[in-house]
Amino acid sequence: MPEWVRHGFDEYAGRLPPECRLQLVEIPAGRRGKGADLSRLVKQEGERICAAIPKGAMVIALELHGQAWDTPQLAKKLKGWLQGGRDVALLVGGPEGLAAECLARADITWSLSPLTLPHPLVRIVVAEQLYRSWSILQRHPYHR
Repeated sequence: MPEWVRHGFDEYAGRLPPECRLQLVEIPAGRRGKGADLSRLVKQEGERICAAIPKGAMVIALELHGQAWDTPQLAKKLKGWLQGGRDVALLVGGPEGLAAECLARADITWSLSPLTLPHPLVRIVVAEQLYRSWSILQRHPYHR
């Protein structure tokens, strides 16, 4: 990932308190090239993603056809997640999306936008929106 992506993610993730820690776990994408078996690659990626989900975690899959929330709605969701006391795993698929296994494992599907967003930007948008939602819950002035 370019430096600006790491910097953007780290900026917002670093603002969150320990009880709302945001940790990025990268799953290597399979090698794509001419003639690659994309269905096999997606399945293998899905297996690696599912293996990385913490035991007992609530799983939220970022998916084009998932639920769309505005920021106040996301803040309410975040409040519930924090009160639930479980880890939350946010799953972002590769270029072809998430494997069926990941979607089946998801408790919730979330759509950031009907637009197709580049994966580097998704990292930053998710981190920023989680920080913004947390700031709403804390009545922190950031959201204004």
